[in-house]
Amino acid sequence: VSRPILRAHREGIVTSTSALALAPGFAASAPQLRGTPGIGVGAHLAAVGEDPPLLSAREVPTLVDGRGRLASSWRVFLPRMAARRIDPDDLRREFTAQIERLQGAGLQLGHVDTHQHLHLWPAVGEVVLDVATHAGITAMRIIRSASRGPVGVSVRRLGVRLERRAAALGVRFPAAATGLDEAGTLDLPRLVGAIDRLGATPGASAELATHPGEADDPDLDRYRWGYVWDRELAGLTDPAVRQRVDGAGFHLGTYADLAPEP
Repeated sequence: VSRPILRAHREGIVTSTSALALAPGFAASAPQLRGTPGIGVGAHLAAVGEDPPLLSAREVPTLVDGRGRLASSWRVFLPRMAARRIDPDDLRREFTAQIERLQGAGLQLGHVDTHQHLHLWPAVGEVVLDVATHAGITAMRIIRSASRGPVGVSVRRLGVRLERRAAALGVRFPAAATGLDEAGTLDLPRLVGAIDRLGATPGASAELATHPGEADDPDLDRYRWGYVWDRELAGLTDPAVRQRVDGAGFHLGTYADLAPEP
């Protein structure tokens, strides 16, 4: 997964990536990321879907099950969070440890987000904002959705609340973004369509969230989400897509280029 991300930066329109401290390939990929000039790096904090946590079960008992594993997904985690069965201090300790591992690998972190967008949930978002600002991280990814379904409506409501809280703390974020409705489906036609939609508001900053990969990568079996990884990589490195970005009035940049929200 890391290899095509870096290729999409060198040969295409990718400007930033989020590093997952719990990923099996992190130790091997971190030096490559550190040695790639011009790419923005963020912390992709995980409390679900990845094992094991950095800290022990004794240190973060409410984040793990009897076998020391994190919750499998947000569908398991959020009901536990809502029932107050997750201790925010456990989250704070684990997220702090993950940020420290990223920084200890020599990565300069410019933004923060979470695996499966857990920080949209207010209690999780407060912890993420807290650990991020203490670590000197001043920007955050916030996904948007145009879906009229219950998930889309919830994402919009939670996103607006998170935007307000982040802005109050001086944490920057793009004015527009993809990330939910289009996740993993950005073949060339959909990629062009997403760029056109994001460019509909002149002068606005926007994030185009993507998931490039290689079709024959055996590690992709770890994430059986039905994403078209290889087609996204092909689109991101297509010269016609870069022309579309320029034609929409965008300048490629990273989170460091964002102006603070009023």
